[in-house]
Amino acid sequence: MWTSYRTIARIFKWLTLVLAAYVLAALFTRVDWHDALRSTIVPRIEWTRAYFALLAAVFGTTISPYLFFWQAAQEVEEERAMGRNFRRRQGATRQELDDCRADVMTGMFASNAVMYFVILIAAATLHANGVTNITTARDAAEALRPLAGAGASWLFTVGIIGTGMLAVPVLAGSCAYAIAEAAAWRHQSLASRPSRARKFYGVMVVAMCLGLALDFAGFNAIRLLFVAAVINGILAPPLVLLVVLLTRNREVMGDAVNPPALSVLGWAAFSTMTAAALGLLS
Repeated sequence: MWTSYRTIARIFKWLTLVLAAYVLAALFTRVDWHDALRSTIVPRIEWTRAYFALLAAVFGTTISPYLFFWQAAQEVEEERAMGRNFRRRQGATRQELDDCRADVMTGMFASNAVMYFVILIAAATLHANGVTNITTARDAAEALRPLAGAGASWLFTVGIIGTGMLAVPVLAGSCAYAIAEAAAWRHQSLASRPSRARKFYGVMVVAMCLGLALDFAGFNAIRLLFVAAVINGILAPPLVLLVVLLTRNREVMGDAVNPPALSVLGWAAFSTMTAAALGLLS
């Protein structure tokens, strides 16, 4: 409320580095690497609703619908910060596209690498000991015990604080950006002070209050996260389809249309996510 999101992000993004603990924990845990690598490359498919629910949840947390709104909004915020008005924001140079691609690819690799090791360590520590139903953040922290011992909960807590401080503006902010753009609210963004963007920040406050209400009402937060991920996995395929179609359209993209290889990957992602959603709903 009293400073910019950019300033807050600079401070708290360093706390997210604690998630690297999951990578380090692999060195302190007895992992059957042969089995882990084989299972990574050769997926095991079970024709059950529970399996497809988990698959949809993984897709929903990897390609989340709200990120489409957030990514687009933040690109505009970056250009506004450089003093570009609407006309000057039209189009993009090859260097800008290359920088954007490098940014996205780096972020995708880092986030998926952390996710992979979270799954790996949870399987090697929790699942191996019969813990298959995580209901609290403390349960999840136990996966770090081989590395941090009794301090695992503290290490996990620091990570939760860091990622949470970044996630709240992203999650609630994505909702606010989507509503602000649909309602054509001008000068409504995280770059604006609350006094100048009351409706925008009002949406964020309502979203956060709803989340707090669900928590204090006694709902299982871990279960809610899982359900939200499943819903994201079901809602994402239509948005992926729109992105694939738009990025192949020269009237929209000009000379920056997707190359054939990226189009193939886009269609593969759409088909796989759609199959997972249909498998869950069928």
